[in-house]
Amino acid sequence: MTNPGTDLEADLRKSVRGDVGFGATARALVTMDASNYRRVPLGVVAPCDADDVAAVLQVCRTHGVPVVPRGGGTSIAGQATGTGVVLDFTRHMNRLLSLDPSSRTAVVQPGLVLDRLQEAAAPHGLRFGPDPSTHSRCTLGGMIGNNSCGSHSVAWGTTADSVRELDVVTARGRRLRPGRGWAGAPEGLRALVEGELALLRTGYPELPRRISGYALDALLPENGADVARSFCGSEGTLGVLTEAVVDLVAAPRARALAVLGYVDEGAAAEAAAGLLPYGPLTVEGMAADLVPSAVALPGGGAWLFVETGGESAAEARARAEEIVRAADVVDALVVTDPAGQRALWRIREDASGTATRMPDGSEAWPGWEDCAVPPARLGPYLRDFRALLTAHGLRGTPYGHFGDGCIHVRIDFDLLTSAGVGRFRRFSEELADLVVAHGGSLSGEHGDGQARAELLPRMYGSELVGLFERAKAAWDPDDLLNPGMLVRPAPLDANLRFSVLPREPVDVAFGYPADGGDFSAAVRRCVGVAKCRTTSATGPAVMCPSFRATGEEEHSTRGRARLLHEMLAGEVVTDGWRSPEVRDALDLCLSCKGCRSDCPVGVDMATYKAEFLHHHYAGRRRPAAHYSMGWLPVWLRWVAAARAAGMVNALASVRVLASLGKRLGGIAAEREIPRVAGETFSRWWRRRAPRGAADGPLVILWPDTFTEHLSPAVGRSAVRVLEAAGLRVALPPTLRLRGRPVGDGRTRSAASLLFARRSRVCCGLTYVSTGQLDRARTVLRRTLDLLEPVLATDAYVTVLEPSCAAALRMDLPELLHDDPRAGALAARVLTFAETLERLAPEWNPPLLDRPITGQTHCHQHAVLGDTADRRLRQAARLSGDLTGGCCGLAGNFGFEKGHFEVSKACAEEQLLPAVRAAGEDAVVLADGFSCRTQLEQLAGVRGRHLAEVLAEGLGDGDEAGRFSARPAFEDEAP
Repeated sequence: MTNPGTDLEADLRKSVRGDVGFGATARALVTMDASNYRRVPLGVVAPCDADDVAAVLQVCRTHGVPVVPRGGGTSIAGQATGTGVVLDFTRHMNRLLSLDPSSRTAVVQPGLVLDRLQEAAAPHGLRFGPDPSTHSRCTLGGMIGNNSCGSHSVAWGTTADSVRELDVVTARGRRLRPGRGWAGAPEGLRALVEGELALLRTGYPELPRRISGYALDALLPENGADVARSFCGSEGTLGVLTEAVVDLVAAPRARALAVLGYVDEGAAAEAAAGLLPYGPLTVEGMAADLVPSAVALPGGGAWLFVETGGESAAEARARAEEIVRAADVVDALVVTDPAGQRALWRIREDASGTATRMPDGSEAWPGWEDCAVPPARLGPYLRDFRALLTAHGLRGTPYGHFGDGCIHVRIDFDLLTSAGVGRFRRFSEELADLVVAHGGSLSGEHGDGQARAELLPRMYGSELVGLFERAKAAWDPDDLLNPGMLVRPAPLDANLRFSVLPREPVDVAFGYPADGGDFSAAVRRCVGVAKCRTTSATGPAVMCPSFRATGEEEHSTRGRARLLHEMLAGEVVTDGWRSPEVRDALDLCLSCKGCRSDCPVGVDMATYKAEFLHHHYAGRRRPAAHYSMGWLPVWLRWVAAARAAGMVNALASVRVLASLGKRLGGIAAEREIPRVAGETFSRWWRRRAPRGAADGPLVILWPDTFTEHLSPAVGRSAVRVLEAAGLRVALPPTLRLRGRPVGDGRTRSAASLLFARRSRVCCGLTYVSTGQLDRARTVLRRTLDLLEPVLATDAYVTVLEPSCAAALRMDLPELLHDDPRAGALAARVLTFAETLERLAPEWNPPLLDRPITGQTHCHQHAVLGDTADRRLRQAARLSGDLTGGCCGLAGNFGFEKGHFEVSKACAEEQLLPAVRAAGEDAVVLADGFSCRTQLEQLAGVRGRHLAEVLAEGLGDGDEAGRFSARPAFEDEAP
């Protein structure tokens, strides 16, 4: 069937210098924003400049195709989706054109991310006032389109308060420059307003967060007839923004954060308005359900985050303490440490994602998360809102901008069944009436979009809504721009993004325990808040290194989730598990698992990638790298069994042979093949003389593939440190030829026993990362058989390689969800530092007094946590912090053909600059074999496992430690 957009695509390619995408991937990436809605476009255009925008509008007008401007795609009401052509400004029209500190203004393009403007303004003591929680990825164009606000709006207002002039192209190609005094008004708009002055003066509620509808009251003469301000919040329905002059504000030199504890969110809401006379910068509300249990906050069930500013830290703190004294609170805390403030603000900023899961794990959705009422009415409104939820059998946890009377909440709507959708509509209608009864606005920040526009007559009345339609016609008489939004809207229960998903669970390999075993529910986790699109990693964050390397949406966690959603829907991506579009998008996923921890809703793209590859290559030939590196444990065991390490290393040193081997194995030509150890860790262990008995706690030291064959020095160092700490160390058992097999005692053939004689424990990591899940399950079940004697004891299992520890702790129970032994083993897994902290709490490490540099392993950050490591380093007087991010090698990823440049770019983001900037005496810590290999191959630097550093600090000779005889678990003959 001919694509209906074929002629349109051809005409656009002739007329536009920017990027034109009509393929399945380009369209799938923009079917949704951060709302409940989904609309499939014909194509996507990334214009280069205003001329390109005008050309797109002319072509689309000729074809009668609508146009939807899109910023960061984080809109929550559906206004960033459309059925025609979507304009993506983030690729080319994303620059800060100028910044004038003297006039406190900046000239920006619509695709500029807010944080880039803030970074440029900061050296001048300035900032852009509004700051939505999505500030690291939302764009100025999107903020103007939605009239975004953010937590500091009690001090600096909405985006409309910060806009001075705009450059706009209308649907009919006119170039306008909206400003004050009717500047840039389209023909007929002034006459329309002047004929309806009485209606405009009486039809709008008075409150700080009134975003709903068109801001036609900004055109009143007493308001300066401000056309630019009236354009803000028009959601791309009036014209296409190509440039903006925005005002900046002076940033406080110092800040303090007062955290005020209340009994519940109702009490916090009642108190919020009373704090406004003290001139705070923020008055934000949070309830306990949205705060991680590990976060230490003052006593109470809900909190207000009240930020104050000053010329000095003392002044800011004094203002915060004044607010604490004036507030009637359960408990309070004043935080002046910038790092502590950032940690608390991250909780608030992540709430738009974390709120999508109820405390019991059930799903919750947007749609009614930002109604606003006069701040003094917030307490009574919140009580009525809670009563309405209860009446409909719904749940939600309110949070948000309490000082502005604006509440955010995700509600556990059932949007998968007709009955649930019907209840969604009834609740929406009744809530609209409730908001109006309290003198409020249906939207207090995120716009109306499709979620609320249908209900605007309940707020404004039919006469004012009719005026909205006439204003839209003055700007866009052909209704070309984002039709179905604000005026003549689509029904609020149409185009729901869940309606296209399979009704029955998809047959999958992983258990997805947090999603009820339903892969569709796992994919639904991505609601589109796009934290993965942050363009620079800060602090310990990892997600999403491939997006930061390429800047392409399809290489973000959100982009991949969108493609998986469309794969399940089957409308845009039509090949199911065989989809080349999904395969190509996942190809640059490093499986770093950063999204597992950094994504506010816990999307786990590494697991989804393994699942997809498992189905995609079922019954088909796989890429060569899946055989060469996916089966790495097997190849290395064969090398060890044949005592062929020297020969393999010699062959790998011959350039021609190495090149041939890399080509056959699908390995990047730029990579060096790591050297195989001449003696494996376990062989060293077997020939090691007994060290004397001890009665310390028993730990099983896991001989992972990398420690066993490539870095046995790490294992030897770990043994030395663990025994010095008074622990008894053993290796896991292996199957032997003689005697009864370890396991369930089932009869085995002589051939199987002969093969099993060489069997060792394996976490299955390389099989999982390449999607060979049947093989991974086989390996893991055999590992559990081997470990049954260990599981019968109370011994913990110490794993030195973070990626292997993460695989055992997370992938093992999720892949073998039907085997109770999997959970039992996962619960026993400890990292090296966790082992010392839990089993040898009185042991003191050697005092090293050295600075450190390096990077926390991405799997450690995402799955294992590094609290114990930081405490151990501190006890050993290893000073300094490790960077976040990902080293870029990430197991097999950086070795695969075609991945080298992205792998290198990831390393250059944080790891390599940190190492270069460190002093010569700094210890380069890198617990992961991949991290050490990346450092060696890209920087010529030797990274070291923490165990190696501590072992060196113990001094020469075995007298530094207390050693033990080996238990009888390692029972294979040498």
